[in-house]
Formats: sequence, structure tokens, C-alpha cells
Amino acid sequence: MGRFVNPDNSAFQVALNSDIYVDKSGLLEYLNGAMNTDRALICNSRPRRFGKSVTANMLTAYYSKGCDSAQMFEKLEISKDKMFREHLNKYDVIHFDVQWCCMDAGCAAKTVAYINSSVIGEMKEIYPGIIPDTAQTLYGAMSCVNAVTGKKFIVIIDEWDVLIRDEAANQTVQEEYINFLCGMFKGTEPTRFIRLAYLTGILPIKKVKTQSSLNNFDEFTMLDAKIFAPYIGFTEGEVKLLCEKYGKSFEEVKRWYDGYVLEEYQVYNPKAVIGVITWNKFQSYWSNTGSYEAILPLINMDFDGLRTSVIEMLSGGAVEVATASFQNDTVSFTDRDDVLTYLIHLGYLGYNQRNHTAFIPNEEIRQEFTAATRRRKWNELIEFQRKSEELLDATLDMDEEAVACGIEKIHMEYASTIQYNNENSLSSVLTIAYLSAMQYYFKPVREMPSGRGFADFVFIPKTEYASQYPALLVELKWNKSADTAIQQIKEKKYPSALESYTDNILLVGITYNKKNKEHQCRIEMLDHKS
Repeated sequence: MGRFVNPDNSAFQVALNSDIYVDKSGLLEYLNGAMNTDRALICNSRPRRFGKSVTANMLTAYYSKGCDSAQMFEKLEISKDKMFREHLNKYDVIHFDVQWCCMDAGCAAKTVAYINSSVIGEMKEIYPGIIPDTAQTLYGAMSCVNAVTGKKFIVIIDEWDVLIRDEAANQTVQEEYINFLCGMFKGTEPTRFIRLAYLTGILPIKKVKTQSSLNNFDEFTMLDAKIFAPYIGFTEGEVKLLCEKYGKSFEEVKRWYDGYVLEEYQVYNPKAVIGVITWNKFQSYWSNTGSYEAILPLINMDFDGLRTSVIEMLSGGAVEVATASFQNDTVSFTDRDDVLTYLIHLGYLGYNQRNHTAFIPNEEIRQEFTAATRRRKWNELIEFQRKSEELLDATLDMDEEAVACGIEKIHMEYASTIQYNNENSLSSVLTIAYLSAMQYYFKPVREMPSGRGFADFVFIPKTEYASQYPALLVELKWNKSADTAIQQIKEKKYPSALESYTDNILLVGITYNKKNKEHQCRIEMLDHKS
């Protein structure tokens, strides 16, 4: 049993000792099946605070022959699998955290050498007389052990991408590290000594030119989680059970922390869910340091359409994004899409794989973006926010003419890159126009377009404002009258949940006439008590 080679299970025991633990051991069934196959090399990237290290520690506790974890896993999901005992604590495991190694090495430039020397030192103690003194690389040492004993290793690397992210401008460090990874996993020789490899971090495998330098890895990401989707964060079903167990309002938790879409799953940030259950406060648990330090340099990049996209997402909308060109590093940004893709990997944006759109996933992240946009370089938004506040006030005052005029001004002056070509563009402008509503309302609930009109935008007031602000149901129409929009709202069945958030509902019909290029608005109050 060592620090890096065949470690014990104490790190995973800490997770099991915690007041709140959600069982993700079902992932092991897939990994057991992938072992010694062409699926044995796995890179599972996800944002911070999504349980990367807990998962890596779980794998070590299950596979490492340096411990006995039978009692630890006997009540977890994986124990139901018929192959559970066959793989339990049976393998030589090498597990290291690159970020920790970097700190212990003293600097990034010494990290690869530190990993090689530290792990080789432990391997020589475990396999005496096998590894020659001339061995300088970890992969060379593993190859020697395999040649003599036939043993194969499971390699688990946590924070695998820290040198890719933090040393993006240091070409020497980058090349040395990528060459180290290639020696570990690329080509025929590593297949002889690698039984299973599991890399976890924030970024997918780095791309070099048009090809991945490690293109033999199966990747599971925030863009395409595949079968790993239910093991990245907490699923909605898991959050419901936690809310029931600890007496929390699931609807409130959902409004604050839901939003990531992975395959068919709605996924929550575990850190946030545990935070609200532990401290009983609905707030941002995303970071104890200002997230604007990460966000601001990105959204201030001088790419066409980037700031308009951020404003639209802040307002509750979604924007199309092309993710394929992103080079999986922090220096090769070439356009708006690269920035948005990186923010998706960081967890600051959600991604809808079906329609290729990015969006701010929930109220927690919206607060982080809002804090970032209040910084000095976004002062030009002050006038826009003022006009948006005027529009919201006019809506609440039921001033139809002012609302129509306000939307038209915001479109012409602040959202000019959005052209009125169809109903979708009208929807985008309206989303931006009501940016100021995000202070008092949750992200608007939307349905997909239908026919020549749109289903309702539903603005539900936050709990602390529910007694002061009505819910807003906004219907959009293209080349039809505002009265038609109001009538369509009335003909629809209102979400019954609305009544529990507010006493009143404001019906807002907004239309655009393509011929005269004018907006119209009709507003009515629906009083549940009347």
C-alpha cells in the first residue's frame, strides 16, 4: 500500500462518512465491462464541484489490491452486480492527482519528473529487482513490470488537465506533459500494461491541429455525456429523494439549481444541492471566490456577437453554438463559439445537445454572471439595464403603448444584430428586453414554437418577491393582433403551480407587424381571487 501505487480506501471512506452521500457506484459496472477492451481508455470531464475526485477515489477503493473494501461497498448499488466480487480489490492501481503533484513538485515545470520519480520509487519497493535503475518514466517502469510478471495496471488520474489549463502559454510544459500521456496510453505497447485508464478533469483531451494526440480515448463530456450522464452530478430523481428526506421544497431547489441537460437527464451541481440542504439558504454555492475572475476575461473577448449572446442568456434565452472547433485549451480561442464552448465545459453554461444551444442553466449561475457583468468593463450595460427596467415597470403598470415602444427601442439600439426574420428572432429580442426581470423573477419557462405563434413565456416571481410582483404570461405573435395573443393565452390551461407563487397573473400579448414594422401590446390582469 502506497501513496500512488495500490493506495488504501480512506479517501472514499471520507465521502461515505459525510451526512449526504449519493451512491454513484453503478458506474463501476460499465468500467468492469470496459476493462481489457478497446473501451478501456476513458476520459470523463466535468466542471468543478461535480464530484470528480469522489468518483476517482471510489474507483481506487474498489479496484486497489492495497485495501479490503468489501464492507464499504456491500450496501452500494454495484454490490448487486453479478461481477461485483470478481473485480473487488483485485488489481494493481496507480492513482495520482496532477494538481497535488504540481504543488508538491514546487512548480509546473517539475511536475512530470515528480510523477515519474515518485511512482517509480514506490513500484521498485512493490516489485523489487524488476525495474532497472535506468528507468526514468512511469510508462517505462510499467512496461518492465508487465514484461517480467505479466501484470497489468489500472491508472486513475485526477485533475488530468490542470497543466493544460493553468500552463496554457507554456509550450515546454505542455509538450512534456502531452508526451508523457502519449507514452502512458498511445500505441501498441501501453495495451500490454494498461488494464483500464480513467482520466477526469474539466477539459476533454487536448486537440493538436486537427487530430487528438490521444484519439484512442472514449470521451464523456458536458457536450456529450453518453452513458455516463446519470453519474455526472445529481439526477433529478436523486434530488427529489434528498428533498423528501431533509424536508426541502423540491420545486424551489429545482428553480435555483436545475438546468444541466445530459442526454435524457436533468442534472444538478452536487455542491449546490448539498449546500442548500446543509445550510438551508437558497444562494449561490458555486464558489467561495469571485467567479467573475474566471468569467470576465472570457466574456470581454472581442468576438462578434459574444456580448449579445451573453445578454440573451442572462435574460433566460438560449443561443446557438458550434462546439466542434474548440481546441480544448485556454489560448486557442478564435471566435464566440470557442468562448461559449469553454464556458460549457467549466459549467457556467448548459448545453442542449439536440438543438446545439447554450444557456445559463439556473439561478445560481445567473448570479455569478450578474456579478461578473457588474465589473468595470461592462459599464456600457448600465443604460441598457435602465431601459429594461423601464420596460418592466411599464409592463407592471399595464402601459401598453410604453411596452410596445420600449421593446422596439431595445431591439433597434441594443439587439440590432438580431434581425426580424421569423418568430424566433422576435422571441430573442423579447428575452433580452426583459433582462431586468431576472432580479425579481426566475428564468422564464418556455415551450417550443407552434404554428405561427409561440407558447407562453412564464415569468414566476422569486419567493421573496411573490407578494409584490405578479406572474407574467407573455404570448408572442407574428403578423397578428395583440388581442389574438391575449385570447390565445386565455384559451390555454394555465399551469396550476402558478397559483402557489402569486395572487395575480398578468397576461401580456405582444405582436410584430412585418409590413409596417411596428409592435403592439395588450395587457390584462387575471386575478385568482375574483
